Amino acid sequence: MQSARPIPPLPAPVRPDPVRDRWAAPMRLAIAEAALAPATGDVPVGALVLGPDGEIIGRGHNEREAVGDPTGHAEVVAVREAARRVGEWRLSGCTLVVTLEPCTMCAGAIVLSRIDRVVYGALDEKAGAAGSLFDVMRDRRLNHRPEVIPGVLADECGEQLRAFFDTQR
Repeated sequence: MQSARPIPPLPAPVRPDPVRDRWAAPMRLAIAEAALAPATGDVPVGALVLGPDGEIIGRGHNEREAVGDPTGHAEVVAVREAARRVGEWRLSGCTLVVTLEPCTMCAGAIVLSRIDRVVYGALDEKAGAAGSLFDVMRDRRLNHRPEVIPGVLADECGEQLRAFFDTQR
């Protein structure tokens, strides 16, 4: 006679998050973009700019090491590509999806480009400028303040960064 094994509890149901769930698919694309960065020694951060219709009009991953440019952050690369594609610097109606909370440089570029919304994954407690260390994008003194949606697939985005830095130690 076998002893009865206890039945493990069911996992807690995952509650839908109407604010963040709609951004999961584009964030997965940004995560895939981020995966391209380590090949050149760059930190895996990926970004997409979505046009008003949701089409990808810019993409980028960190390339500071690859091109020797201190402004080679994923967000800046993606915003530059989107502006070229649109044919102007104003990216009104667009959304930036990025795997890591933007730094102050990137936050400034986002504000100046008039992007309407920023969706990010992992917090950057050391350099983040979208709510953790600083909150540049929502500073009431600025003439443009994009909507900020933090924490989309934050665990996956954070794990990608942790895995990269584990290989660097």
